[in-house]
Amino acid sequence: MSTAAAPYEIGTVHLTVQDLPRVADFYARALGLHKLGGDGTETRLGAGDRPLLTLTGDRHARKSSPREAGLFHTAFLLPARADLGAWVHHASESRLPVQGASDHHVSEAIYLADPEGNGIEIYTDRPRATWTNPDGSIRMGTDPLDIPDLAAAARAPWTGAPAGTVVGHIHLQVGNVAEAEAFYGGELGFATMAHYPGAAFLASGGYHHHIGANVWNSRGAGKRSPGTGLSGFTILADMLPAQPRTTDPWGIDITFQPKG
Repeated sequence: MSTAAAPYEIGTVHLTVQDLPRVADFYARALGLHKLGGDGTETRLGAGDRPLLTLTGDRHARKSSPREAGLFHTAFLLPARADLGAWVHHASESRLPVQGASDHHVSEAIYLADPEGNGIEIYTDRPRATWTNPDGSIRMGTDPLDIPDLAAAARAPWTGAPAGTVVGHIHLQVGNVAEAEAFYGGELGFATMAHYPGAAFLASGGYHHHIGANVWNSRGAGKRSPGTGLSGFTILADMLPAQPRTTDPWGIDITFQPKG
């Protein structure tokens, strides 16, 4: 897949939840993620043998506000358009609470949330040759998604997240877009690929984006206090930086790990 060739890619997203069994069951049922391990306080989920999501249960965790910095959504990238088409049938038959669907020109995406409000995107990339404008810039947009055409692309029933599913990108709520670009770009080395009003999209290796950062709900937000939602995520790297663990300006932990 296009993101795998980049020097950096997103590894595992870490969420704190109040009701661990309920949320873990949702990701297994709705997205077909497989339980890879865990105990009474933690569940690790993934596709094939690749971990994608770690849920830590804390019934007494403070409920985070949707206005805080943190997670906008975790974006699960499926290997092929036929896989997303199969998932569309699964979502319809299961009556999953889909919140939106968009054609972003670089990708086709469907949105929902887990039972505690953590945003989810499930998507597939369009061919890389179609991503750019004549001047070479990334051609991202938000148009209606042709759901019937996507559903018709299915070639087999949905049987769970296929091997090769990855976290294609993570989209963050931040307090200030320029500050996010300075950190994820200037300090971590991601390149800004596109801007929307109130948002920036950054990537490694020419991908359309590995990191999204917006202030649509969180403008001016300060550092997070411990609570539910995003606690951190890993970045898989061809070469580890001198400091493999850091924290962004809003208190989100980031750990670099070697690929493979």
